[in-house]
Amino acid sequence: MTSQKPQLRLALAAAACAAALFTLPACAQSTAVAPAAAPGAAPVKVEKNATTGIAKLTVTEHGLARIELKTEPVKAGTGTDVLLPYASLLYDANGKTWVYTTPAPRVFERQAVTVSKIEGGVVTASKGPAVGTAVVTVGAVELFGAELNTGK
Repeated sequence: MTSQKPQLRLALAAAACAAALFTLPACAQSTAVAPAAAPGAAPVKVEKNATTGIAKLTVTEHGLARIELKTEPVKAGTGTDVLLPYASLLYDANGKTWVYTTPAPRVFERQAVTVSKIEGGVVTASKGPAVGTAVVTVGAVELFGAELNTGK
């Protein structure tokens, strides 16, 4: 039996990094200028679903620019399996696996994934997003931290 402590530490570290990312000013200079958010506007709006506990995250253009978010589509596997990039996979404190999908521009939702195997950077899942669905591969940890650290 393996300990859940490393997974808990990873989730807590990810949440702390995401909280710092969304609250601290940028430390490095950038040549590109991101659109300014409205004064006092949060980089992400979190709307929790009371039934599922999973939130819909709406990220500002400025927030997207800061985390340099990237997505890739889910591909068809054998039979009903789907193939996901390993970079899209997240583990919660209980070891459950998730990905973030993007059902609309700048909108992200966490979706459960049932992993069958991981090989060569590709996740084969028996349950997950439909083929063609965009999943977040860069910036998912920041979304996870924003969702879980809303103080609500």
